Amino acid sequence: MNVQNRSASRIGSLSQLQWLAVALVVVTGILHVYAGVVEGRIPVALAGVGYAGALVLFFLDYRRRLLYLIGIPYTAVQIPIWLVVKSEYGVVDYVDKAVQVVLILVLIYLYLNTPSESAGDTATAAD
Repeated sequence: MNVQNRSASRIGSLSQLQWLAVALVVVTGILHVYAGVVEGRIPVALAGVGYAGALVLFFLDYRRRLLYLIGIPYTAVQIPIWLVVKSEYGVVDYVDKAVQVVLILVLIYLYLNTPSESAGDTATAAD
């Protein structure tokens, strides 16, 4: 089975929680790009682009457990930065932060409940 077929079969076998994480990443990513463009804040837009990059790696099945682990602080650090940098808060801001809190919780769960990749590689090599 070639890499493209393996990746396609892995996408089809995503759990509901993984799809929830994808949806949350899409929502917060779009909101960041939108807010960055509207407010003229390039770092905010770049944060949204970072989420898009993570989705690409996720769908390419690139070290998903590591993506979960990196995604936790990447998302979590944005909340205090938002509180410090932003002077006026709107509904979109609160929706985005609620999405991010749920995303952090989902990523923690996925990280803790996803087997280590090296363990899978060792078992395959032993067979």
